[in-house]
Amino acid sequence: MSGNNNSGSGTSNKINVPESKKAMEDFKYEVANEIGVPLKKGYNGDLTSAQNGYVGGYMVKKMIEAQEKQMAGENTQE
Repeated sequence: MSGNNNSGSGTSNKINVPESKKAMEDFKYEVANEIGVPLKKGYNGDLTSAQNGYVGGYMVKKMIEAQEKQMAGENTQE
């Protein structure tokens, strides 16, 4: 069995492409600003889990939309 066990108390969130870390960090703050979540660099313990979840969920939504647009563009060029 592989060492990737997502059950338990650890986190499985990791950047698979280290070069993208800054871009993802910038994207997180951009999304938080767009949706009105007062995310700041450093400690954010004053935010609710709902606010944090909303930022993460919206990031995923935007990434999926961007990928769908890219895929649609690639399919129309064939």
